[in-house]
Amino acid sequence: MEILNYAFMQRALLAALIVGVTAPAIGIYLVQRRQALMGDGIGHVALTGVGLGFLLNTSPVWVATAVAVLGSVVMELIRWYGRTRGDLALAMLFYGGMAGGVMLMSLSDAGSNANLGTYLFGSITTVSPQDMTTICVLAALVLLITVGLRRQLFAVCQDEEFARVTGLPVRLLNLLIAVTAAVTVTVAMRVVGLLLVSALMVIPVAAAQQLSRSFALTFGLAIGIGVTVTLTGTAASYYVDVPSGATIVLLAIGLFVIFTALAAPLAKKRAKAAAQTAKGCTLEIPGDRTPADDVSV
Repeated sequence: MEILNYAFMQRALLAALIVGVTAPAIGIYLVQRRQALMGDGIGHVALTGVGLGFLLNTSPVWVATAVAVLGSVVMELIRWYGRTRGDLALAMLFYGGMAGGVMLMSLSDAGSNANLGTYLFGSITTVSPQDMTTICVLAALVLLITVGLRRQLFAVCQDEEFARVTGLPVRLLNLLIAVTAAVTVTVAMRVVGLLLVSALMVIPVAAAQQLSRSFALTFGLAIGIGVTVTLTGTAASYYVDVPSGATIVLLAIGLFVIFTALAAPLAKKRAKAAAQTAKGCTLEIPGDRTPADDVSV
């Protein structure tokens, strides 16, 4: 294949594969917690880290990771304690992060509108060997947490009170989910961009839920969808010369629509099978039963 003859496309496809796995892996927990837009908020905050990285002439990815993790911790603290004005505080955090990133980028010598667009909307073909090292390290951390602690994280996302009663460290696990989401945002920002990363964390999970009701199957199917759309979108960006991030997200939305259309007849089939099973389990009274067979209490 011609696409594999170029080193930059080899890196791009590998980065797409990694993001296709990691984004839905943490996204399933965010969807369960009804925090589908959390990744979008972290992306706004991470932009400050990107701008700070350019200003300090250091790796924007690592600085963005540190700032995004700090922002995710602040978001969790606001969720715990900011009961009345929490939404306002989060709004200021998100918009402040975006404004801070733009300001710092403009103040740096290396920053430009082109660099800003690369991080906002993704530019997978510009992934460098240094970026790949960072992406691989961070992705390994994300998978270690999302797969290794899947039972505990699922319990917390389903019912915090029940998880607390069973002795799980609920606040620590919630904080771990937030930090893992922040790391995932910085992993995916070179592929789909900070403004679109939340879509890749949520849409594959939402599509998988149309066909599956079990956590394990939804988890695997969501990752399969993520890998499919990221690899296909990356290849399309090479052959058709279109933005990779936008292509990936639109493909994910397309699969969600298809899966939603398939879900209706599948649900009817399941309901029919359940009705037949219930009918087959009907208890019939033997015809030769006599009054002496009654049990008195």
